[in-house]
Amino acid sequence: MSPIDRISADLDALTAIRRDLHAHPELGFEEVRTSGIVADKLASWGIEVHREVGRTGVVGILKGRGTSDRRIGLRADMDALPIEEATNLPYRSTVPGKMHACGHDGHTTILLGAAKYLAETRDFDGTAVFIFQPAEEGLGGARAMLADGLFSRFPCDEVYGLHNNPSGRTGELSVRPGPAMAAADFFDIRIIGRGAHGAQPNRGIDPVVVQAALVQALQTIVSRNADPLQSAVLSITQVHAGAAYNVIPEEAHLAGTIRTFDDDIRALVSKRMREIAAGVAATFGAEITVDIRDIFSVLRNSEAQSQAAAEIATELFGAAKVDRAPEPKMGSEDFADMLHAVPGAYAWLGGKAGANLHNAAFDFDDAIIPLGAAYFARLVERRSAAAAG
Repeated sequence: MSPIDRISADLDALTAIRRDLHAHPELGFEEVRTSGIVADKLASWGIEVHREVGRTGVVGILKGRGTSDRRIGLRADMDALPIEEATNLPYRSTVPGKMHACGHDGHTTILLGAAKYLAETRDFDGTAVFIFQPAEEGLGGARAMLADGLFSRFPCDEVYGLHNNPSGRTGELSVRPGPAMAAADFFDIRIIGRGAHGAQPNRGIDPVVVQAALVQALQTIVSRNADPLQSAVLSITQVHAGAAYNVIPEEAHLAGTIRTFDDDIRALVSKRMREIAAGVAATFGAEITVDIRDIFSVLRNSEAQSQAAAEIATELFGAAKVDRAPEPKMGSEDFADMLHAVPGAYAWLGGKAGANLHNAAFDFDDAIIPLGAAYFARLVERRSAAAAG
């Protein structure tokens, strides 16, 4: 029996787990209930459990039947997003303002499915390391686990991650060697002017006018400073100022994100942002402070592990359902930090078409749970052998 068929026999139970997690979403570093469920399930299957790794993370350790000392890490993220769910599903979020809009409930369930299968079969030589990570959505969960000694306490020779893709073909796995997802910085810009009556703008320094000029000027960084052959995105996603119709406010605030694949371009964008802010501040007589924070590293898949992932997906799903050269994504993923520490690969698994990720109408495709779990399980079975390259 193939791993897909065997895990499919548990699909109803796994779907129930996924939908329970969906109904009870928890934000980053708040995944107490979720991590408790994960730990209890792993323990019930005879897997060694370590809790509170990186605050709310969980690590499971399972030894195979062979004598290989190779250790294969499998990682899933657990956190939800601060989004009000806009579905009428029977298992919709019961927590106001929070939902699993990215499918991390599904990722957690996929890894649980793989863990259960491997615990039952033990048809592998080395050790499986199941990594359930908190706080992927911009709060640094991977870095927290690494700082807590993830790979020194639980060494891995290779590590693999998986994400659902509602805009891909159902059941198609895509994996790209090299840079596959962008680095991300978040920024906050505070503009301090001088408040005044709305009818007497000459007595103030209007931060809203400064804000408008700065928004326009910052867009020239990508269009006029960055190499046009290098990918870069600078998006201003928040604009805040004022609270009354007839008052020129004292302050204004901008926030947003930078996405890049190249360290030099990343440094250039940050440098130009500060230079432009200083110039605009001098022009209007305002004060501007710029805070830029490194949130995600560039996600770089290792060549050998990407090839192994593609070969295993070909074995399970067929060559027509494997994309070995997908376009890089400007989205970011903090699994990148684990890949900086250990070679591995991050792949995408297509699900049914529907609302996109981070959308209030998103719903994970439960039908791909056995596919993702089988892929994870087969990675352990194949890559934990002593002769794995």
